[in-house]
Amino acid sequence: MHEDDVKRRAFAMPLTSPAFPPGPYRFVNREYLIITYRTDPDALRAVVPAPLEILEPVVKYEFIRMPDSTGFGDYTESGQVIPVRFGHERGSYVHSMYLNDEAPIAGGRELWGFPKKLAAPRLQVDTDTLLGTLDYGSVRIATATMGYKHRALDPVAVHASLTEPGFLLKIIPHVDGSPRICELVRYYLEDVTVKGAWSGPAALELFYHALAPVADLPVLEVLSGVQVLTDLTLGMGTVVHDYLA
Repeated sequence: MHEDDVKRRAFAMPLTSPAFPPGPYRFVNREYLIITYRTDPDALRAVVPAPLEILEPVVKYEFIRMPDSTGFGDYTESGQVIPVRFGHERGSYVHSMYLNDEAPIAGGRELWGFPKKLAAPRLQVDTDTLLGTLDYGSVRIATATMGYKHRALDPVAVHASLTEPGFLLKIIPHVDGSPRICELVRYYLEDVTVKGAWSGPAALELFYHALAPVADLPVLEVLSGVQVLTDLTLGMGTVVHDYLA
């Protein structure tokens, strides 16, 4: 293979059979369970990187079911998102994500810098309850429950929350192990259609694990539970801060 062919074909690894196709990436019937809770402010400050600023000691624990996504197929993810401010802009910092599908793990880490690890999240309806669970190996590390569609929410307000910017810390090492890329990345969800949104009574349990430390941001008080059904496109990112510059 000539050098020009390598440059033309190379957008992801492996060269001859990339783990994911080029974007954009469209999601149909993407379903969220979001439990918002109050946590320890000192623990929160220890994990949010400057120049992002914490708005309040609050975490959003998310389970996301994605049955139809271009390039990534059918998978589920779970993790923690933290409301932050970047300058005068409000958004969310993605702190942790656990997925059961290799393609979006590779694509998310390599393209945007999503902090994705392999695990076994599930989101399902259990009789009258929306149930989210996350297992790391054979160990249960998160369980979320919410009363199923108790109260309808304003889709306009939900749309506004979904289209706020997200922030990521993208880290890629050099071949000698030193950091090659260390950047703060901003991204948006685009072409968002909210098909429905509901609230209900909610509960969240987090369990300690050495390699999946979701409980390091402890649940002090559950503030709300929200279920959302939507179609959207995951937009590409932009670098807003380079830590190595």
